[in-house]
Formats: sequence, structure tokens, C-alpha cells
Amino acid sequence: MSDAPAPTSLHGPAPAVEIALDMARRARWVAPVILALSAGWGWHGVFSSAYGLALVVVNFLIAAWLLAIGGKVSFSAMAGAAMFGYILRLGLIWAAVAAVKNASWVSLVPLGITIIVTHLALLIWEVRHVSGSYAYPGLKPTSRHARHLAPESSSADRPASAA
Repeated sequence: MSDAPAPTSLHGPAPAVEIALDMARRARWVAPVILALSAGWGWHGVFSSAYGLALVVVNFLIAAWLLAIGGKVSFSAMAGAAMFGYILRLGLIWAAVAAVKNASWVSLVPLGITIIVTHLALLIWEVRHVSGSYAYPGLKPTSRHARHLAPESSSADRPASAA
């Protein structure tokens, strides 16, 4: 048993930010499909879905930022950021929709569908790429990421060749 004190906050890069940036990257792949489907409502549907996609990505980025800031303070602050940040972000989404609901370019049905479906689709898609390991918090290492995560081998680690 170690006498070292337990950590009280997170140090280093925040896994939540890495995950949120990955989700934003994946939203670029989802966007053309959603915009094409929303074209059934005309240009108003396309503009509404584009606005909804932006709201979803910004929502995930704000959530990650709040968790990263809270984690640097303490684990309790991170829990508070998660709980109260959720309420804050719901309020921001409501305010963003309320601000444009009567605009001429908005169609509420594709906007609402986009916000709900995109949140769920990106979260479900991202679950496959999140690591459940303390060794690799955040995203699972891939061959692209593994190169910078692997420890450097030195000449002392290599066996001497017979001459």
C-alpha cells in the first residue's frame, strides 16, 4: 500500500477535449448526409439543419471545455461542471432555438430532428472510439496515434549485435 496522497485534480491534457474534437471531426462526415436529407424541406430545411449541426458541435465543445476546466480545479468541481454544465448547455440550446424560431429561414421540424438525432448519432458513433483504460484515457490508440504514445527505444534497450 502506498503512502502517496490520492490526486485531487487532473493534470495534463483533458481527455474530454480530445473526445469532443474527435466528435467535431466526425460531424463533418455526418453533415452532408443530414443536409441532403433536410433538403426535403427546401432551403429553409438545409439552413435549419446547418444551424442545428453547429449547435450540436458547439454544445459538445462547451461540455468538454467545462469538464477540462473543472478537472484542473478538483474532482468535485469537475462533477459540478458536468451537472450544472448540462443544465447550462440545455438552456443555451433552448435560447439559440428561441432566438431564431420566428426567422424566415428557419424550419423547426428539421432543426429539432437535427439537434436530437445528431446528438445521439455522434455519441453512439464516438462510443466505439473511446478508451476505457487508464493507460490511454480519451480515444483508443490507433496506429496513427500509437507512434507518439509508444515509449522511445534507446540503444541501451536493443541487444548488442555479434560482430
